[in-house]
Amino acid sequence: MGNFSFMERMSEEDAYWFKRCVRKLLDSTFILEDRDEKLYDYLSSEANQYDMNVYLSAIGYKVVVEDRMKVAMLQQADEDVDTVGLKRINLFRFDQKEIQLLVILWLLFLERMGYTDPVYVTVGDVMDKCGIYQMAFSPGELRNAFRTLKRFSLIDYGDDLGKEDGRIRLYPSLSFCMDPGQLKQVADEYISGETDTEEEPEINE
Repeated sequence: MGNFSFMERMSEEDAYWFKRCVRKLLDSTFILEDRDEKLYDYLSSEANQYDMNVYLSAIGYKVVVEDRMKVAMLQQADEDVDTVGLKRINLFRFDQKEIQLLVILWLLFLERMGYTDPVYVTVGDVMDKCGIYQMAFSPGELRNAFRTLKRFSLIDYGDDLGKEDGRIRLYPSLSFCMDPGQLKQVADEYISGETDTEEEPEINE
């Protein structure tokens, strides 16, 4: 068990940001500079990362910061990844429609990603890509899937989501929501029409 004495030495301000970061990570898995700049700035300090990981190790997690894409993320601690009874706890399982939308948005992000400019697509872009891969959504299914992905800081959107020209911000966290090999496997299976994958995509909850 880690030594938490560092918490007693924290200033009131540092303690506040520490708690905010922990709660945000446990709630939505990702912290992005573009969305939560102050939280990301706090975690970008190696000293703060170290303290955070000492704390999170007690519950089997760690925080990883990807500097190039400005994403901080909650991951399972290496020693607990294969521990029976722990490895699947607090993992959110996407349903079929959420998986399909996740694949479409991941493909769009890969097509348009850069390391400086934000990536936006329109609802029309999403529907066109869905049509190419023969993925059909009812308005309610699409709205619910978008809401779930927004919850985990994978995307963002405004009140114009119901319009064809409504804009959707694609966050770089899309590249980290699953293991790249798993995401590619799921994409290949959905694109080829084979949807009986044994392992559904999951994310820390």
